[in-house]
Amino acid sequence: MEIFLQLLINGLMLGGTFAIISIGLTLIFGIVRVVNFAHGEFLMIAMYGVYLMNLQFGLHPYVAMLPMFFLMFALGAVMQRYIIQPLLSASDEIQIFATVGVSTALMNAGLMVFGADVYSVDMSSAVVGTGMTSIGSLTINNGQLMTFIVSILLIGALDWFLKYTFLGRAIRATAQHRDAALLMGVDVKKIYIIAFGLGAGCLGLAGGLMAPQYPVFPTVGTFFVLTAFIIVVLGGLGSLHGAFLGALIIGVVDSLAGYYIAPDLKEVVYFSIFIAILIFRPTGLFGAGRGSE
Repeated sequence: MEIFLQLLINGLMLGGTFAIISIGLTLIFGIVRVVNFAHGEFLMIAMYGVYLMNLQFGLHPYVAMLPMFFLMFALGAVMQRYIIQPLLSASDEIQIFATVGVSTALMNAGLMVFGADVYSVDMSSAVVGTGMTSIGSLTINNGQLMTFIVSILLIGALDWFLKYTFLGRAIRATAQHRDAALLMGVDVKKIYIIAFGLGAGCLGLAGGLMAPQYPVFPTVGTFFVLTAFIIVVLGGLGSLHGAFLGALIIGVVDSLAGYYIAPDLKEVVYFSIFIAILIFRPTGLFGAGRGSE
């Protein structure tokens, strides 16, 4: 029983990491209605940015993630304005090809600049975000615990922003019906730029939280973005709360399957869940009837 509880805690903490990546992806899709296949490469850029700030200026990753949020927001806004916006009236396939093209370009740019070497943030002198916390015979990784807490705070902050601010209500109106929002005077193009920027900005936070736990290399985002796609489908495309719950479910499945089945088969388990969701409930757990898109 003790092993099961430890695995459960590990899975929930891992789910917090998955959640903070998936929030940005589901935010972009829920508002802009574009699946960003460059999401993993944006995460890679954020992690490299945090690594360089730590290396050059000695910034703790949790401090570096604040400027990275704004840098990633700017990157997302530029991508939306100059790559996605001209293609909004094009077919879904064209939009997918565009984001896949950006993904490939960014990954190869990372390889050209940094090579295939693996880098790690220096946490030898850090106090916050290192070590373990013990609860009886159970232990929690402090870095994962911080990521879990920030993911909850981020969900709460975005939920408040979307419900109780004028800009947030304009974003929700655009997500619900773009043409109706346009008729009510909402600048839909501006809303799309802000929404895409927010989705990318979430990865700036994710980069700062993940850099102390994971090494940085040009393809680091590939694994995480595949898992994020499963999570947003499971939770319901466009649902922030669904993304968080889906992340916790996949995190627990990852932990339990890795121990009770086999570490190299855990991806098979949650990809099977992904296929089952597509077959039996394509709108996901909290989908609003658009998941089949």
